[in-house]
Amino acid sequence: MKIIVDAFGGDNAPLEVIKGAAEAVSKLGVEVVLSGNEKIIKDTAEKNGISLDKISIIHTESVIDIHDEPTMVIKEKSDCSMAVGLKALSDGQGDAFVSAGSTGALVVGATFIAKRIKGVKRAALAPIMPTAKGYMILVDGGANVDCRPEMLIQFGVMGSCYMNKVMGISSPKVGLVNVGAEDTKGRELEIEAYKQFQNAPVSFYGNLEAREVPFGECEVVVTDGFTGNVLLKLYEGMGSYFSHTLKDMLTSNIGGKLAALMIMPKIKAFRKKMDYKEVGGAVLLGISKPVIKAHGSSDATAFYNAIRQAKNCVEGKVIDEITSSLAAVEKK
Repeated sequence: MKIIVDAFGGDNAPLEVIKGAAEAVSKLGVEVVLSGNEKIIKDTAEKNGISLDKISIIHTESVIDIHDEPTMVIKEKSDCSMAVGLKALSDGQGDAFVSAGSTGALVVGATFIAKRIKGVKRAALAPIMPTAKGYMILVDGGANVDCRPEMLIQFGVMGSCYMNKVMGISSPKVGLVNVGAEDTKGRELEIEAYKQFQNAPVSFYGNLEAREVPFGECEVVVTDGFTGNVLLKLYEGMGSYFSHTLKDMLTSNIGGKLAALMIMPKIKAFRKKMDYKEVGGAVLLGISKPVIKAHGSSDATAFYNAIRQAKNCVEGKVIDEITSSLAAVEKK
């Protein structure tokens, strides 16, 4: 299996990307294809004593910056590491693609270069987030600000396929984010989507208020990209706030430090679960091959886990499952 990785995407590229790729080759049994400036990649690897065994390179000259317009990935900067990597994916040179570069550029690039699955109206960004009962997938996390009801149905179907095939949940519950539990609540978007979800090939939980999300009642949380991104950022912010507050409580005096020693294993387990680096990244659902968006500040561990996540998508045949499930929706 070959995983193509954008070697110059993210704040810590290319060193952390190369380190993560080398670890993935060693531990996961995959081959990695790095897209980016070949000389810089080889010089960086040599300087830091990193083996490039089973790591090949597709040379590119330019890099798309986070401040560039997303459409530049298919226009002025079509020779950048992200675009060239996606083109290689489309051409069959790899089985999946990973990048920590610009989210907007990745959505545009994946849509127009790697292409959407037949019938998919919009690709959706789907981060994996911790809950009290395990993990849930949020669809859409920010790719589509404005949505139609049928798009939300597709988000639910695609998210359900991912949680089943990659996370091993037999019948993931799909919840529709809303301001109340009743089927009459929300905007026209949510009201109509609620009706359509009742006939969709998913385990539909019903409406889900934001305060219920962290408790893990649903493994698939569906909403439009605007609401989803607000929910995602608040989730991340509250997690950071809680972590810092807990640290202050346990280090402010001798009593707190003693308490910390007693519960340290549980603290470490909690921190690991809340750490985005352990998950890998957000999957871009609806693209014809697995595409993973790693966090912009990803280190080697995060890149390793993003590659692992991409491998799991390929092995789980998520794309095939999404394709057949959406075809079933279209027949109804």
